[in-house]
Amino acid sequence: MDFSTRVSVQREDGETVGHLDPADPDYNLVTPRNVLGHAAADACGYVDGEQLLVDRGIGEVMTTWVLDAGSRDAAEVLNILEVSPHGTVLANALRTKALQPTERFRVAWPDVEHRLAPSQP
Repeated sequence: MDFSTRVSVQREDGETVGHLDPADPDYNLVTPRNVLGHAAADACGYVDGEQLLVDRGIGEVMTTWVLDAGSRDAAEVLNILEVSPHGTVLANALRTKALQPTERFRVAWPDVEHRLAPSQP
């Protein structure tokens, strides 16, 4: 997947809320992707995709996640601590709330392998 063609979408305050991935060379159709790189909708028009991402915002980052859903290690519920081009950093949700030390997990950004899934669908 070539990420050099994606277009960043920001809110009015400058916060990045996702990216538009061209579905055709002229950007008439784009796939809106959230800040993790997951498709937020099927391919749609540029303006519609941009508005969808602005409306969604980044609130989903504040939910809890599981790593490698379906594996036996996926039982641990995680919070996202950081999302950057250097990766997505996660840690045990309960321990981070209690400000206790806990193991950190790093997932490549964007998460093209879909290693992250919401803990509650």
